[in-house]
Amino acid sequence: MKKNTVFRGAATALITPLTNDGVDYAAFGKLIDWQIEQGIDALVIAGTTGEGSTLTYDEHQEAIRYAVERAAGRVPIIAGTGSNDARRAVTLSRFACQAGADALLVVTPYYNKATQKGLVAMYTAIADAVDRPIILYNVPSRTGVNIEPATYLALADHPNIVGIKEANGNISKIVETAALVGDKLDIYSGNDDQVVPVLSMGGSGVISVLSNLLPAETSRMCHRFFEGDVAGSAEMQCAMLPLIQALFSEVNPIPVKAAMAAMGWCENILRLPLTPMEEAHWQKLRALMAEQGLV
Repeated sequence: MKKNTVFRGAATALITPLTNDGVDYAAFGKLIDWQIEQGIDALVIAGTTGEGSTLTYDEHQEAIRYAVERAAGRVPIIAGTGSNDARRAVTLSRFACQAGADALLVVTPYYNKATQKGLVAMYTAIADAVDRPIILYNVPSRTGVNIEPATYLALADHPNIVGIKEANGNISKIVETAALVGDKLDIYSGNDDQVVPVLSMGGSGVISVLSNLLPAETSRMCHRFFEGDVAGSAEMQCAMLPLIQALFSEVNPIPVKAAMAAMGWCENILRLPLTPMEEAHWQKLRALMAEQGLV
């Protein structure tokens, strides 16, 4: 265990069910209950997959508050509270702490980006302002900025910075990070197709899109590895690869929202600029879901 580990295994980057009028809390509550019943290890609320970037500020706050109340301590609730404005990130992070979230997931600033010095200053300011553990979220394909391994090391001694969701896709950089930070930070895969490779470098699990559909299986893939069944874990990783690839055939969360709607968990409603999945991609995803008995 690293310092103040938030979870080990799989955390679902949970979708946010929407209607044309707002968040569908009845569907949201049922989905939270089902994920927990299936054995998921933690839930991330209002992150990328949860469409935090297009929720209103009030909706974002209420989604976090509602999830904490619904989960009722059964699994850790990790609130997505990042922003390209550090002041907004601090305000939302403080709210999440007051609402009872167990941890915060804070993405790098997007659009205006930042230097590595700016990243250190921003994350330090947020960490200084809260009393919950923070998982840093690196996804340069979406934000245009990458957290370098040396920057992780510079942040690793802050008592409130405890982990990394690494979605840079570069295994070599993840190895470099693991070598530098050692036991100071938990490393979570941010890519469903790299779970076992990250676990092999001492990783603590995954923050997953796939587990919206397959929470029990995604968690089991991690725990088989922890239990020493590396071959079995790798077999699961490979078997799920076609479905994982289909879930990223268009920008997340377009495919996963379509998939969850087909499973009856929500309406297939997204907010612009996101639009429903293109038919050719959907038919391929639906066929793979049918093979898993999901539709």
